[in-house]
Amino acid sequence: MALTKTERRLRIKMRIRKLVSGTHDKPRMSVFRSNKQISVQLVDDKNGNTLIAASSLEKEISEKKGIKKIEQASLVGKLIAKKAIEKGITAVTFDRGGYLYHGRVKSLADAAREGGLKF
Repeated sequence: MALTKTERRLRIKMRIRKLVSGTHDKPRMSVFRSNKQISVQLVDDKNGNTLIAASSLEKEISEKKGIKKIEQASLVGKLIAKKAIEKGITAVTFDRGGYLYHGRVKSLADAAREGGLKF
């Protein structure tokens, strides 16, 4: 029997997570994408805590009406980069969370790179 879209994504996510892990100096940049929103976290897997998080639900992004989801994702990427630089984090490992590196995920990653993060 064929896998559903969600089962396929979770299988890919687990395959990626076997290889990608974050430390306090170089955290894992984990992306979650829903139909309407996008969020990203910088996670320290060694200690098991989230260092920084940004989402399209944050006030400065959600106030902007009429923007496309790709533009929304790039704003989230710039926001996470700004927060990370303020905390002294410059390098991360990118975890696309089983999503294709295309569209909103690519837009978020490119904006984070432009903001000063290295991955």
